Amino acid sequence: MQIEARLILGDCRQKLKELADNSIDLIFTSPPYADSRSQTYGGIKPEAYVEWFLPISAELLRVLKPSGTFVLNIKEKVVNGERHTYVIELILAMRQQGWLWTEEFIWHKKNSYPGKWPNRFRDAWERLLQFNKQRTFHMYQEEVMEPMGDWAERRLKKLSPTDMVRDPSRAGSGFGKRVANWLGRRMVYPTNVLHLATETKNRNHSAVFPEDLPRWFIRLFTRRGDWVLDPFMGSGTTIRVAQRMERNAIGIEILPQYFHLAQESICPLLQTAPQQMLLLEERKPYDAAKPE
Repeated sequence: MQIEARLILGDCRQKLKELADNSIDLIFTSPPYADSRSQTYGGIKPEAYVEWFLPISAELLRVLKPSGTFVLNIKEKVVNGERHTYVIELILAMRQQGWLWTEEFIWHKKNSYPGKWPNRFRDAWERLLQFNKQRTFHMYQEEVMEPMGDWAERRLKKLSPTDMVRDPSRAGSGFGKRVANWLGRRMVYPTNVLHLATETKNRNHSAVFPEDLPRWFIRLFTRRGDWVLDPFMGSGTTIRVAQRMERNAIGIEILPQYFHLAQESICPLLQTAPQQMLLLEERKPYDAAKPE
């Protein structure tokens, strides 16, 4: 199987229109946050963010397969002493657009910088919003299972009679647990909180996320040979990870300096993976559903 990494230089608001309907398995991206990266991307005011993003999300809705998933990394900012509501407003507007807001993951930044503010603590997390086109979609949960941990050996060493049956919650919530279900298990499903360090090398880009972040979602939502799209490619982290994992990938970047950074970081991978192919585009339209 030949795996492609396709890098497109241009504005995703136009370039996305060149991709075929229902052709992408996973969209993973981190667009410029409101009023962020103003020195590189110009910055979008919080009050204008929803209007700016909705035409983009409309194209993403079109190109995503019905079985696919869109993961949006985004974060609110503080304006006049309070959290702005532009992320909440965007979620509601995207639901009106036809998206299902299926889940929300939290990226806990284990090594966030210390700081002091008069009325709040340091930010150590960001949102990862999961959107889908329909209620059933491809999700490979076993691919992200993790070790149970040392607690299991201690807790399961000596079970009580209550542990052997389903024990309803004392709060009357209707929830319950049977501790004995964990006997013999070594792996468990993760929570929706990801504990990952931030990127320690900025790779000459103003906002680089760690490779482990897209890697986790690519494992969860795709198989080898599937198509991954990042319409705000930046220095190419998502595309680079997808290529290593033998997924086809399309990255769109509006700034030439970041486009060439992505190109420089991805090209060396081809030397160790001859079955992979890098295609650079500045003007040529591309149809992910049609073979070259």
